[in-house]
Amino acid sequence: MCWTAKSFVRWLSSSVKYYPKDNHLQALCLCTKTKLNKCHILDWSRSPCNSAVPPGRILSWRLFSCKIRFGGNVYFEENGYILCSKADDDKGNVHILFSTEDMGFSGAYIKRIRISPDERYLATSLQSENSEEATCVIMKLGDVPFVEEVIPNVFSFEWATNDVLYYTSQKNLKCQNVFMTTFTNEKYTKLVYTEQDARFFVDIYRTKDRRFLTINSNSKTTSEVWLIDCRHPFKLPVLVQARTKGVIYHVEHRNNELYILTSYGEPAEYKLMKASVASTGMENWQLVYALEEKTKLIDLEMFRDHCIMFLQKAGYLYLNVIAFVSHSVQSIQLPTWACAFELESHPEHASSTCYFQLTSPVHPPRRFAYSFKENNLIEQAAEEVPIIMNCHTTRLLAKSKDETLVPITVFHNVNSKELHRKPLLVHVYGAYGIDLNMSFKEEKLMLIEEGWILAYCHVRGGGELGLRWHKDGCQHNKLKGLHDLKACIMLLHELGFSQPKYTALTAASAGGVLAGAICNSDPELIRAVVLQAPFVDVLNTMMKTHLPLSIEEQEEWGNPLADEECMKYIKNYCPYHNIKPQCYPSVFITAYENDQRVPLTGILRYVQKLRKATLDHASRTRKKGNWIPNIILDIQASGSHCDSSWEDSLNEVARHLAFLKKELQV
Repeated sequence: MCWTAKSFVRWLSSSVKYYPKDNHLQALCLCTKTKLNKCHILDWSRSPCNSAVPPGRILSWRLFSCKIRFGGNVYFEENGYILCSKADDDKGNVHILFSTEDMGFSGAYIKRIRISPDERYLATSLQSENSEEATCVIMKLGDVPFVEEVIPNVFSFEWATNDVLYYTSQKNLKCQNVFMTTFTNEKYTKLVYTEQDARFFVDIYRTKDRRFLTINSNSKTTSEVWLIDCRHPFKLPVLVQARTKGVIYHVEHRNNELYILTSYGEPAEYKLMKASVASTGMENWQLVYALEEKTKLIDLEMFRDHCIMFLQKAGYLYLNVIAFVSHSVQSIQLPTWACAFELESHPEHASSTCYFQLTSPVHPPRRFAYSFKENNLIEQAAEEVPIIMNCHTTRLLAKSKDETLVPITVFHNVNSKELHRKPLLVHVYGAYGIDLNMSFKEEKLMLIEEGWILAYCHVRGGGELGLRWHKDGCQHNKLKGLHDLKACIMLLHELGFSQPKYTALTAASAGGVLAGAICNSDPELIRAVVLQAPFVDVLNTMMKTHLPLSIEEQEEWGNPLADEECMKYIKNYCPYHNIKPQCYPSVFITAYENDQRVPLTGILRYVQKLRKATLDHASRTRKKGNWIPNIILDIQASGSHCDSSWEDSLNEVARHLAFLKKELQV
C-alpha cells in the first residue's frame, strides 16, 4: 500500500496552519503563577459517535464543557491541566489549578469543569480512554489548591450553592440516582432522587441564571424534569410536569418563568413555551415560538433578554433570535457552505454577544459573533483559518421507495474532471434522531484535494429534518432508512458522481445497521465498506436484556421479546441474520475490546459469518478471476466506543484510508 500511517501523519502535520499555533503549555512549570501564550479553547465533542451520548439537552454533548467564564475569570482545560486567567487579561497570565498527571490521574482526560458560586471550590470529571465512567474530583481553591474529595462513577454534577454539590452516579452506562453532598463543617451525602424505569437516563443541569438545578430524566422519546431551588438546596425537588409518553421537554428559567422547549402539541416538533414557576403543569404552558415544518432545531441558548435558536432547513443553517422585551424574532441565514455549528461553552447569561463557530467536513471552523445591541452577525477574522476555494458543495434530494425526498450533501473538487471516474465515499448514520457528523475533519479535506467525492446521506432515523424524521425511521420503520440509503447511492451514480466500482460506504456505531443491511440487499452498489464499532447484530443484542442498553433502546429498535412481529421485522433487516453466499464488497471493521455499547462478541460472530458466506460464494461460482472480497477485523485493545486517543485516532484513519485506496484502486 502506498498510503501509510506515517504519510498520513506527515500530511496532517502540514495542516496545522488551520489552527492557532500558540499553546499555553509550551514551557510549563508547576508554579502558582506563570506567563503563557493565550489561545481559545472550545469544548468540541471528543467522540465521532454521538449515539454514545445519552438523551437530554438538545445538543447533549455540550454537557461536557471544558471552558467556563465565571465572574471576571475564565477556567479552562488544556493538555491535562486546568488553568485560570482573567477574562480581560491580554498578556497571557494564567494560574495552574490542577494537573491530571501530578494528581495521579495520568492518561485521563478532563470532561467537565464546574466552579462553585463563590469560586472557593472547583469540581472536575476525569475519564480514561478505556472507560465511559468518570471520576469527579473536588478541589478547594486558594493560594495552594488541594483535593478535597474524590467521587467515583459520576456522570453529571452542578453546584447548587457555595458548598452544596448535586451529582448523578453512573454504573454500566446507566444513570438513575441523584446525590447531594455538602462541604460545610458537617459534611454528609444523601440520595435525593432515584429513577425506577430502566429506559430512562438521569442528568443534572443548572439554568443559565443559576436560579434552579434541574433533574432531567429522559428516555429516547419521553422526559420528566424536577426543580431544585438553589436558594433552598435542602428542600425536596419539585416536579415540573409528570412524564407523558412521547412528550420531550427541557427547562430554562427567566424572570420567575420557566421557558420550556418541548415536543408537546401538534405538530410533534420542538416549540418554545413558557409557564409561571408557580404553575408549571402542561395545562399552563403558553406558546412562545413554533418551528416551521421540516425545520430541525439544532440547539437553543438562553440569555437575559434574548433566546437564540440554531436551526436547519433544507440543508442550510439559520440563526433565529427571539427578543423577549420587544417580542420580535429575527431570522438570519448563515453562510451556505456551513453544515455544522458549535456554540462556545457557557456564554455569560448577561452577555450582549453570542459567539459560535461554523464548519463543514471540508471547512475548518470559523468564528462568528451575533451582537444583540447591533442586531447583526460579524465574522471574526483569523489568518489561521483559510477559506476553502477548491471545494464545491451540492445539495440533492433522492426519491425513496415511498416517494419521500431524502437530502444528500455532496462535496467535490471544483477542478475535478470526469466525476464518474472519481472515488466516492458515502456517509450514513440514521438512528436515535442524531444528525450525521458534519464537523471538520482534516482527512476529508485531504480527500477532496485528491479528487474524491464525499456524500452525506441524511436518511430517516436521523434528525436532520426534525423529530418526525427520526420517528419515520425507527422501530417498525427501520427499513425506510435502508430504502433511503439505496435511493441516495443510486441517484449519485445516475447524476455522474462516481460508479459502483469506485464507491465506498462508511458508518459508525448504529450506522452499521444500515451499512450492513445494504451490503446484504444491494452489494453491487458499493465496492468497499469501513465500519467503526458497528452495531450489526441487532436481534441478538436486543434479546439480551442483561446488556446495559438493551432495555433503554427498545424505543429505538423495538422489543423482540414481547412482540413477535417486532422480532420478525428486526430479523428482516438485521445485518447478521441476513448474510448469505453472494459477492460482497470488501469490509474493514474497527472494534474496541473495551466497548460497553456494542458487544465485541456480536462483531466477531458477524465477521465469522460474513467470511464464510464470501468463501462459500467463491467456491460455488469458481469463475476465472473471480473476485474475493477482503473482510478485515481490526480490534483495538485501547479506547472505548468510537473514542480513542489522538494518536490512536490518527492511526485508525490512516488504516481506513489505506484500505479504501487499495480496494478502489485509486
